[in-house]
Order: sequence, then structure tokens, then C-alpha cells
Amino acid sequence: QVQLVESGGGLVQAGGSLRLSCAASGRTSRTYTVGWFRQAPGKEREFVAFLNWSGGSTYYAESVKGRFTISRDNAKNTVYLQMNSLKPEDTAVYYCAAPLRFKGLTTRPDEYDYWGQGTQVTVSS
Repeated sequence: QVQLVESGGGLVQAGGSLRLSCAASGRTSRTYTVGWFRQAPGKEREFVAFLNWSGGSTYYAESVKGRFTISRDNAKNTVYLQMNSLKPEDTAVYYCAAPLRFKGLTTRPDEYDYWGQGTQVTVSS
């Protein structure tokens, strides 16, 4: 089992920045990849960013490319999502997730087995 806990959400004005954290505990040696997703009210959960924990490769949704950066701190078993130049359309609950087994790069929420509780990000115009 892997437990994921997000933090760092909040209210920010458009153009501002936030850094989200995803702390992993439990069988973290089996945490191969991590994905960030978000879900706005009335919308489906959508992919935001991906990180291969061991190799460090990353991948982003087009809507956040150039504004968001995913990174990791191996010593702290923590993955970060640095969000810059935030827009009102970035408003959502943000979740980090990890698969039970290594599946490579995947942007589908149903490919992930472990989820955090989510953290609210609200961007005002």
C-alpha cells in the first residue's frame, strides 16, 4: 500500500503561483510513477503532469505546459507541482496518484490505483 497526501493549495490571484506537494508513505519503493490530476466542478478528472520517479522524465498536458513543473525529492519521498502564471481556468481540486504496477507514461485516471485526498486550488480573476 502507498499513501499519498497533498498539500499547498489555496486562493491566489490570476498570474500568481502555488507549489503543491504530494508526500508518499508506505511501500514507496514500489512508487514507480506519479501523476497529478485535477477536477473542476461539473467536469471530469483530467491529467495535468507525469513523473517517472526513478528516471525523472516528465510529461505535461498542453494546457499547463510551460507554466507548471513537476519535480521530486527522493529523500523526502515527495513530488511537487510548481504552478506559475495561474489562470482562473486552473481552478480545481488537484490530486496526486500512483499506479500499483509500473505502466510507463499514462494520462488516464483509471490507470492509477492510489490517490490522495486532493487539495483545492482557486484562482481569482
